[in-house]
Amino acid sequence: MTIALDPYEKAILSALQKNARLTMQELAAAAGLSVSPCWRRMKSMEEVGVIRSYTAVVSPQKLGLTECVFANVTLERHVDGVVERFEAAVRDWPEVLDCFAVTGDADYILRIVAPSTQAYGEFLSRRLFKVPGVAHVRSNVSLREVKSDTPVPLDHLP
Repeated sequence: MTIALDPYEKAILSALQKNARLTMQELAAAAGLSVSPCWRRMKSMEEVGVIRSYTAVVSPQKLGLTECVFANVTLERHVDGVVERFEAAVRDWPEVLDCFAVTGDADYILRIVAPSTQAYGEFLSRRLFKVPGVAHVRSNVSLREVKSDTPVPLDHLP
């Protein structure tokens, strides 16, 4: 379900996506509101799921996770339990930053970080290949990050 946002809510989202550590006073000023209406709008967007969470964006490279790998995973067949077991396993693995069910040659695309290609190989052997129903994994290693961003574009909203 798509949520319609008023200009104040768009301004709140824009400000929060730039800096989620703003005080309520700073956020209200950025949105052109007083504190109480700003707080109510923000809480409403949290309740309906427009705002999912607040987090710090951490650099994997600065923490030694220098390898970024995109794994295209194909399952053997879509029978009872295979998809559910695979998705449950992926949710538990901290190395997997993103997982998307996709169309095309693969069933899923995973974005995985690791300290080395050897560590990624161990991840494949110890985790991914152990999940029942995984038929094939095709890996693409990132050479360099060109763009990685978290703000959702708001320009298309009426």
